[in-house]
Amino acid sequence: MPDNFLAFALASFALNLVPGPDMTFSATSGARGGVRVGLAAALGIFAGCLVHIAAAVVGLSALIAASAEAFAILKWIGAGYLLYMAWTLFRAPPAAAEGAAAPALTARQAFRSGALVNILNPKVGLFFLAFIPQFVDPAAASPALTILFFGLWFNSVGTVVNALVALTAARAAARFRASPLAVRLSRWVAGTLMAGLALQLALSRR
Repeated sequence: MPDNFLAFALASFALNLVPGPDMTFSATSGARGGVRVGLAAALGIFAGCLVHIAAAVVGLSALIAASAEAFAILKWIGAGYLLYMAWTLFRAPPAAAEGAAAPALTARQAFRSGALVNILNPKVGLFFLAFIPQFVDPAAASPALTILFFGLWFNSVGTVVNALVALTAARAAARFRASPLAVRLSRWVAGTLMAGLALQLALSRR
């Protein structure tokens, strides 16, 4: 167990540093709403991951992995939700986009959106199903508890990384918020990233 955990901890840290949908959403939330909203987004992603971890423990992810229909349904719902988020960024009128009356993103909205982005991405569940068992000893007294522990560890490390990304993005955005052009550009960049993530998810295969 100690040797397996060390290897898993190092792999988890390296994988969580790779940019992906979670990191992108944390960064855009922090840039759009500030530190509090960015941290709420990171915690929402943490909550969404808990659903996939629980599913991996009880075997639901195995069922999704075996069912092309279940995977496709979750994939298209997740892609649609990301497109909706991109649309909300694009649709702001010029005055709002320049900061005159920009609609505020609340911490509650960021938390809910972060959780949904994660829950509706079937690749997250399949990742836990494929990655964690490599470090679990089948002869262990309780493999399910080991999977749960490893899943929580991976999720916690990812949350710390996402929180730091959100904090950095929030501070950087605060410096440019006085510029109407920078505000407008940041919204379009964020919307484009969300739309790109939706396309990536829609085109993904199991």
